[in-house]
Amino acid sequence: MRVKSLSVAIMLLFAIVLFGVSSLTAVAQEGEQQVVDEVVAQVNDDVITLSRLKRETRERIEALKQNGMTEQQALAEAAKKQPELIAILINEQLLLQKGKELELANEIEAAVNSRMLEIAREQGITTIEKLDAALRESKLDPVQIRATMRAEMMKQAVFQQEVDRRVFFGFSTEEVKKYFEAHKDKFRKPESITLSELWLSTTNKDDAAVKARASELVAQLRAGADFAALAASNSEREKNGQRTAPQDKGRVGTFEVPSLREDIAAAVKDIKVGGVTDPIKVGEGYQILRVDERTAAGTAPTFNDNQVREAMMIERQPKEREAFLAKLRNEAFIKLSDTYRASVEPLLKLTPPASAKSTEKTDKKKN
Repeated sequence: MRVKSLSVAIMLLFAIVLFGVSSLTAVAQEGEQQVVDEVVAQVNDDVITLSRLKRETRERIEALKQNGMTEQQALAEAAKKQPELIAILINEQLLLQKGKELELANEIEAAVNSRMLEIAREQGITTIEKLDAALRESKLDPVQIRATMRAEMMKQAVFQQEVDRRVFFGFSTEEVKKYFEAHKDKFRKPESITLSELWLSTTNKDDAAVKARASELVAQLRAGADFAALAASNSEREKNGQRTAPQDKGRVGTFEVPSLREDIAAAVKDIKVGGVTDPIKVGEGYQILRVDERTAAGTAPTFNDNQVREAMMIERQPKEREAFLAKLRNEAFIKLSDTYRASVEPLLKLTPPASAKSTEKTDKKKN
């Protein structure tokens, strides 16, 4: 059970690793060259191959199915979004190239090693070697997982160094104070809520039967049954292969209400202290939440320069990051295969070079 939870956690946290393919041909027995992969796009000195596109597509299909789509619906959605996926892969490749140019490799490698150690400790595993063995038992490649983490961390590091840091420090003191005065509600301490849970797994079980059992438990709790006792005897949440509820009685923790997942926030919105939610379908199980405590939002926000700058940065982040990506794309050599050019090129929003613009103007004058 520990291996399963470990593999799921890692694979949900990170996208499939970005591998470049240096050789796209193989020599047949007769000595003739045969193409074994197709180049979807060339991005400077790297290529995005059809095999990589298929891997990414399969990953997205599985994610869509986990979110409730049927196989047919997931396949149709993935096909419709394929041009967007290729554009995303091009952006990712450019970010990885920029990270290499910025010499971030050693810093990222240290971060990957640190995160792998954290995962090992969280799972009660004492060494990296044992973690690798646990991953292999669940048919996961530790080398590929590290490569995935490395790529994701590199992309974020490039954004933070080249975009976020510049935006954060780019605001004047006057701008920061003016923003604070105009958005004081953002800096009030938000309402917080303390929750406990009772979790029933659907793994290798009939979903309808588990849901029915969860509904029975909700009825017992609303009739006055002791939550801690029912959680201790029924909740199936595990850590390090052991059920946690007998020790923690289902206690989850305290959270700021705005940071809750939308489905959780909606479920607990009107639940008073001591009340429980209806069963909530979450992944491979049903969750019943009890509201243990509510703390009202603060009333008097205080000015904190860094906090305000961070809020301003987050607000501008999407636009600034997209502008940075547009700059990378326009400075790069990007060549799409004929199969994908018509659908993907408009998404890249490439600016024609000055020479092309001059030629276009000249042609218009001639006509």
